[in-house]
Amino acid sequence: MDTIVAAATPPGVGGISVVRISGPAAEAIASAMLGSLPEPRRATHLAFFGARGEQIDSGIALYFPAPGSFTGEPVLELQGHGGPVVVGLLVDAAVALGARLAEPGEFTRRAFLNDRLDLAQAEAVADLISSGTEQAARAALRTLTGAFSTEVDALVEQLTRLRIYVEAAIDFPEEDIDFLADADLAARIETCASAFAALMQKTSSGRVLRDGYRVVIVGKPNAGKSSLLNYLSGEDAAIVTELAGTTRDILREQINIDGLAVELVDTAGLRENPDRIEEEGIRRAREAIRSADAVLWIQDATEASNVEPDEEIPRGAQVIVVRNKIDLTSDAPSEPGDNCGVVNLSAKTGAGVDALHARIRDLAGYRHFGEGAVTARKRHVDALRRALKHFEAGRKALADSRAGELFAEELRLAQNALGEITGTVSSDDLLGRIFADFCIGK
Repeated sequence: MDTIVAAATPPGVGGISVVRISGPAAEAIASAMLGSLPEPRRATHLAFFGARGEQIDSGIALYFPAPGSFTGEPVLELQGHGGPVVVGLLVDAAVALGARLAEPGEFTRRAFLNDRLDLAQAEAVADLISSGTEQAARAALRTLTGAFSTEVDALVEQLTRLRIYVEAAIDFPEEDIDFLADADLAARIETCASAFAALMQKTSSGRVLRDGYRVVIVGKPNAGKSSLLNYLSGEDAAIVTELAGTTRDILREQINIDGLAVELVDTAGLRENPDRIEEEGIRRAREAIRSADAVLWIQDATEASNVEPDEEIPRGAQVIVVRNKIDLTSDAPSEPGDNCGVVNLSAKTGAGVDALHARIRDLAGYRHFGEGAVTARKRHVDALRRALKHFEAGRKALADSRAGELFAEELRLAQNALGEITGTVSSDDLLGRIFADFCIGK
């Protein structure tokens, strides 16, 4: 195994920079650069030397012997003065003494390969770094500390016990008791089904918490799309005039709805016979609609008739119809919890905006789990869906034809799919895709 080195702090000038070295040669490199191997897990102020014996810097050195380090290997961390030149010299010195430059995510990948973290925990390292809201950061930390993996492992254990029970019934067909038809088996199956449902809901919400939710604002010119964007974002991000076609391009703003990161996308008004520049804006608007998680179809409440959204929005898209400008009409603003499919609001006064927030949360499937929230990725949701599909297929085979062998096989496939989440079942190709998204030094 090679020894790797990288800066663990962002590039640029700062008070402190950290250079991390991990691998079998870390102890020898520490002795060469520091004059001696520091006492394990004790912050020691030392001079930092280059490969030719020249002093580069001075600062705090921390040595973590294997296996009690982040990567599970001998690790040396040098905390020196922040600056690209100093960092470059320290990294160059480590390379001259036998290390090589680390690839993106290689430190965390080694932690996974050395059983210091499972795969979901390893991904949570990157999720914590890139968290867009306080709620997302707390959820990523819970995933990093193993909360999500514990729930996945608990479901795997339930499937294992169920599989053992079914296979025992298959292996001993001469017994007088029909194990495949008794109430105990039915109860075990229902317990697993309930666990799948609970984990699916939490994982789906966790994916939205991590990835955010994209909402595209669409409607006819002068319906108040840009005014609504400005009110929701709290910024004068979009130019607002009484002239139709003012918005010519895509505008994006980030907002936080109770811990849910929402990307708002304002688009050009959809209408016939626009000029050439506006026509390009409308084309981009239609592209944004196709990639949206949800669409806000804005209508002008002062107009007697409004075009229905299904004329422009793809079939199956999640749509919230918003009647804007109720400050100019006698319409009452919508309230959170209203069951109607239309939200009445005023982008000028803010009346009814709380109802819009609630509707966006509902469409996102976002639940405020508080201390129980975790983050999840699309691949986690996909793996869980495949596991559930196998479980349901086996359950149907058992109910329709008492096919215990098929049920046991589908349970095995469900276990394998769940194993992809934590990495008990993985491939080099999957690991390469996951860790390629990490930053250098992590």
